[in-house]
Amino acid sequence: MRRGMWAALTGIVAAASVLASAELVALFVGAESSPLFAVGSLVIDLAPPGVKELTISLFGTGDKAALLTILAIVVAVGAALAGWLEYRRRPIGTVILVVFSAIAVFAVTTRQGASGISAVPTVVGMLVGVVVLNALQTRLRRWVVRADSAASRPAARAGGTRAIRTAPAALERRQFLTWVVVAAAASAIVGAGARVMNAGAAVVTAARNALVLPAASTPAAALPAGTELGITNLSPVVTPAADFYRIDTALQVPQLNPDTWSLKIVGMVENEVEISFADLLALPLVENYTTLTCVSNEVGGDLIGNALWLGYPIRDLLARAKPTAGADMVLSRSSDGFTAGTPLEVLQDTQRDSLLAVGMNGSPLPVEHGFPVRMVVPGLYGYVSATKWVVEMKVTTFAADMGYWTPRGWTALGPIKTSSRIDTPRQGSSLSAGTIPIAGVAWAQHTGVQGVEVQVDGGDWQKATLADAISADTWRQWVLQWDAPSGDHAISVRATDDGGYTQTSDEAPPAPDGSTGWHTIKVHVN
Repeated sequence: MRRGMWAALTGIVAAASVLASAELVALFVGAESSPLFAVGSLVIDLAPPGVKELTISLFGTGDKAALLTILAIVVAVGAALAGWLEYRRRPIGTVILVVFSAIAVFAVTTRQGASGISAVPTVVGMLVGVVVLNALQTRLRRWVVRADSAASRPAARAGGTRAIRTAPAALERRQFLTWVVVAAAASAIVGAGARVMNAGAAVVTAARNALVLPAASTPAAALPAGTELGITNLSPVVTPAADFYRIDTALQVPQLNPDTWSLKIVGMVENEVEISFADLLALPLVENYTTLTCVSNEVGGDLIGNALWLGYPIRDLLARAKPTAGADMVLSRSSDGFTAGTPLEVLQDTQRDSLLAVGMNGSPLPVEHGFPVRMVVPGLYGYVSATKWVVEMKVTTFAADMGYWTPRGWTALGPIKTSSRIDTPRQGSSLSAGTIPIAGVAWAQHTGVQGVEVQVDGGDWQKATLADAISADTWRQWVLQWDAPSGDHAISVRATDDGGYTQTSDEAPPAPDGSTGWHTIKVHVN
């Protein structure tokens, strides 16, 4: 068993050397050729539609960390198995290492913008891994042979003779352990250093920190005094960037240097357009508040946030390109290959402030939220509109193209559904009898919230007090002062939008076009 454990360790160290070597070579070939995140992205692409909802429901915005942890465990287990099998029956372990590397090569070479040379780092890493595995296995076998030889020869007499005979085994053991430690340490140091350099985070962070955004030519109006109800544990009307949800397919946050960023508008247009970041900042920018919502948001979920966005109207940029007759969709593409299909008429709507956003809450976009440029489109779920790190907009048709999530079972259009949420009291709270504020937020982006009602224990619906609205594109706070009697209680909420639609009680999961149902909590009043 002990020998099997040491053999498994050689496989893990060999796998680490594969990744470290690949990261090092990727410094010269190109950061996009690193296999570390390519395999994770491939897993996301190949995962059945239900897996995404399950992952987000279990881990929320920690879904990427969870996936990377699971992948690390799978790689470690596979590497350990390769090391054990290599010891038991050579060269099975080497074959496993080659197969895993071949999968990584496929993942790297099929990514957006990849070429044949993108496979070089992984192939070099595989060769290094095979050498390390065989070198460590050779040392392990020499130690085992020495130990077995010493064990088979009885000592001639009491004293130090046996120790002298086993000295070669102890020497081989020390040499094996030295090789393992050196290989593992070198892999950790080289791999971590190369990964940091490949990520390019330092350069992009410095560029963001140095950026001074221009003032908006059309600034947002001051918030009405009554937009905030001032209730403890109620979501603020403007969500801080640090608390804003993040759901996307990027395992590694793209690091785009604004000095080299550009956006192209291509496809069914009379004039192809290309604009640099400097060109974008020189245009008359506008500010507006817009609430964004993820289609994966469960009833009562927190995958929603409201922010002040600074950017340039997409409709004005499309006007330069002049879409041709028959076009009905814009396929936006992120630098990491993600795509979203947005109705052309929505982006051209003069009553809807769809933006190429460069700022969020008065600062440059955070890198994880799309720096240097992202799309913000009121009224549509993010999977069909809110492309981060956007680099291309292709004017096309829904018949010819599909966004990333449409072939994975989600609907193509994605209008946000009218909904509401109870923020306070929390589910399962223990409260004291008396007057208690029941409060939360409601949203019906680009339609507006007309009213909110609260129901306690299946009784009559009671009208809640609404905070002032910023616009039809943002959520609204609401509150109902409840005279709470002692006992166990169930509290539900529903919203009615400006079009007269009231939330349905029918419960539906997020897939394929957004969840429905009333948010209901249970509390105990002492």
